[in-house]
Amino acid sequence: MEPTSMITDNIAELLVKVIEFTHTRQKVITHNIRNIHRPGFIPADLAVDEFSDSLNIAINEHARSRCLVLYDSENIKFGAEGNFEVKPTTDHQSLNLLKKSPDEYLETQIGKLLENSINQRVATELLKRKHGMVSIFEHHPNS
Repeated sequence: MEPTSMITDNIAELLVKVIEFTHTRQKVITHNIRNIHRPGFIPADLAVDEFSDSLNIAINEHARSRCLVLYDSENIKFGAEGNFEVKPTTDHQSLNLLKKSPDEYLETQIGKLLENSINQRVATELLKRKHGMVSIFEHHPNS
């Protein structure tokens, strides 16, 4: 791993990163679905495992020192001002599936989109709770 490029004391920063990551991934997966019939199309995805590893390291560091340390990886770069970049990579597994069975490919992409949406929704909900905002999932007496 490369040296740290961002250090923060707020766990909410991680939730914001998850929301940003899942928002970007949604665009990539949607692009994969829209271009299924384009000749020569090569599906992409974000480095989910790299992102997850970065968050796990940051959470462990936060538990140890109460400070978040975010490390760059090959496809994810954290900026000094709190921003970060994720680089889409070729999704070889999806490419092979697309060649073998477009229907299975489409089903897999939809599954990824649903999983990603759930991750985004959970991160958003946790961030709302952290900031004391009313949950969209809470039961209201009039509903």
